[in-house]
Amino acid sequence: MKRETVAEHIVDVFVYVVVLNLAAQFAPKVITETFLMSLLVAVLLKLVLEVVVLFKKRALARVGGAPTRAGKAIGVLTLVVLIPGAKFVVLWLVDVLFGDAVSLGGFWLVTGLIITLMAARAGVRWLLTKT
Repeated sequence: MKRETVAEHIVDVFVYVVVLNLAAQFAPKVITETFLMSLLVAVLLKLVLEVVVLFKKRALARVGGAPTRAGKAIGVLTLVVLIPGAKFVVLWLVDVLFGDAVSLGGFWLVTGLIITLMAARAGVRWLLTKT
């Protein structure tokens, strides 16, 4: 597995800023009052999503590599809690850290935002490897 470089992390944050600002422009419930706020939220999203992806990989490895049904069940249960739970963590952290200056709308809007963030990140990384 390839280790990500600092440049890749910086590109990810910039991609997240663009997606977040587009969401703020086109989804009325997404609010970032200033560019600095959107940059800080992008950094927060980058950190949270990296941790979630790490836990998700571990849970998937547990499901695939567990010798017992109980081990596999724990891995599946971890995924069942982790996937929706991450969205609530994002909403809670944004509320605690930024208060009324930032709003990501709610669970379904955050879900769509995270899917879009991950897709945009993958697309930009793909484009950068093609050049």
